[in-house]
Amino acid sequence: MNARTFLVRGLLAGLIAGIVAFVVAFTVGEPPIDTAIGIEEASAAEAPAEPAADEAHTHTHAEEGHTHSHSDEEGGITRTNQKTWGLATATIAIGVALGGIIALVAAAVAGRLGRLSVVASTALVTALGFVAYALVPFLKYPAAPPAVGSGDTIEERTAYYFAFALISIVAMVAAVVLGRRLAAERSAWTGVVVAGVGYVVVVAVAALAMPAVNELGDFPADVLWEFRISSILTLAALWATLGMALTWLLGRVETTPRAVA
Repeated sequence: MNARTFLVRGLLAGLIAGIVAFVVAFTVGEPPIDTAIGIEEASAAEAPAEPAADEAHTHTHAEEGHTHSHSDEEGGITRTNQKTWGLATATIAIGVALGGIIALVAAAVAGRLGRLSVVASTALVTALGFVAYALVPFLKYPAAPPAVGSGDTIEERTAYYFAFALISIVAMVAAVVLGRRLAAERSAWTGVVVAGVGYVVVVAVAALAMPAVNELGDFPADVLWEFRISSILTLAALWATLGMALTWLLGRVETTPRAVA
């Protein structure tokens, strides 16, 4: 199989994953967002009005790859469109892009991870990608719903998140390289254990060294918990569907020549 074979199937798998992620995000993610928006609007109504502040009131929140904005029905995108077509467009676009990237990485490492087959190495790449890019950064800088966080610090918080995600990805790549070398020189068990421990140590030190973000204020804990659970469920659905779809598509390509023979 060449890189084009991987890429085409990665894009298709990403499309499927994006659709599944949309369904999960719409089902479990949008209700707490609606609640958070209601809390924000209620707080804004209670706060003293500033000059010209009542004429146009639009807030945008970007966290964990999700962008939420709410505006008045007149002259702006409605909330209904945001959580239907807008959300679907975003999740599908992210899924397709992610599927292409994972497919190319899987093509690059195919046959280079010991005795793993193409399907097994692709599944491993997807799992490690989820841990390094989605799960670990989420644990350090979890997503925040509307009404949480100051608009003045959003760029700073976003920079922290992506900086930590980059550290996590680089540490994971280094761990895989180290694990392969140790597996060849000693044993597979030694390579896996040392590489895994090394990755955990690096990201733990980075997490302790990087600034903490705590701008929750008096936001209701139950709504925050519901939002964060829905966020990680959406991420898990996206990555799990991508991994299953991509390995299934590649498995069909891998087994077809055997069936013909």
